[in-house]
Amino acid sequence: MDGQQTQHGVGVRERSDTRLDTPREYSVILHNDDFTPMDFVVEVLMKIFGHTFDEANTLMLTVHTKGKAAVGVFTYDLAMTLAQVTMSQARASGYPLRATCEPA
Repeated sequence: MDGQQTQHGVGVRERSDTRLDTPREYSVILHNDDFTPMDFVVEVLMKIFGHTFDEANTLMLTVHTKGKAAVGVFTYDLAMTLAQVTMSQARASGYPLRATCEPA
């Protein structure tokens, strides 16, 4: 019998909850600006986020026309990392492209 024996000989069984919650997902959002070239945004979407050229082009146009677009949904750590990598690559190329994360 699992658990402990009490002084009256009655066993106490402890229940453990082994269910794991699914991690919350976060969207990476790219924001439009007047300086980052469209070709650079398409390149970032393909290289960093793994989109095909057609997907990347469609997302870039959404960012351009609507001001922002969700470009992928990931766990929190991965979303934050991809947003940071995106901005680091943009800064290294001299562009102010901004990427943020929000709950999906």
